[in-house]
Amino acid sequence: MSEEISVAGAYNKGSIIFMGMEILVAPGALVPRPETELLGSIAVDVLRAMDLPAPRVVDMCCGAGNLACAIASHIPSARVWACDLTDGCIDAARRNVVHHGLTDRISVHQGDLFEGVSRLELDGTLHAIVCNPPYISEKRLEGDRRHLVVLEPREAFAAGPYGLSIHMRVVKDALRYLRPGGVLLFEVGLGQDRQVISLLERSKGYAQIRTFANHAGEVRVVLAEARRQA
Repeated sequence: MSEEISVAGAYNKGSIIFMGMEILVAPGALVPRPETELLGSIAVDVLRAMDLPAPRVVDMCCGAGNLACAIASHIPSARVWACDLTDGCIDAARRNVVHHGLTDRISVHQGDLFEGVSRLELDGTLHAIVCNPPYISEKRLEGDRRHLVVLEPREAFAAGPYGLSIHMRVVKDALRYLRPGGVLLFEVGLGQDRQVISLLERSKGYAQIRTFANHAGEVRVVLAEARRQA
């Protein structure tokens, strides 16, 4: 119930704070959650450690564009492409890019996962892909998690029978776009880390797989590097 009140409050107010930034929200796009700040902060730390003159980043499943805006704000040299499927997400993300004056470094693209950027000649050029995908199973959305879709779009949560359908597709398709040594960073649901690690290992396209836990010791982020050529 408290989660529903928080979401309703954010929609009523029209904004929420994410990584110290005011993110505009509206029905049709997921309200950014505090737990996703872990993914954002790790992405920023990893990109800073790369020490690149102009990092190239995709925010896949961008929702309201909170991760794209946060990364571009914390790394002023970054170029970010934000992608999502629905009109509600695209509208919200574009509003936030304008709201934060980042139109020169963030562009927002609509399509089914990488379809939105498939014609932009990004193949093999990205230093990072950040993805907070839907990760709740259809069964749970019909059961103990059905309250989530009362106020927010089902597309923001539903991820097939096991909650991993989007992770599976991104693991496969991201390799086309990442540079060797480029990183793929996922947010994962509680207890999903081993399954996502297994997806990455089975693809044989990734190395240096790492996990990151929140303050409660729960793994919520999985990172992997695209394999470098021998």
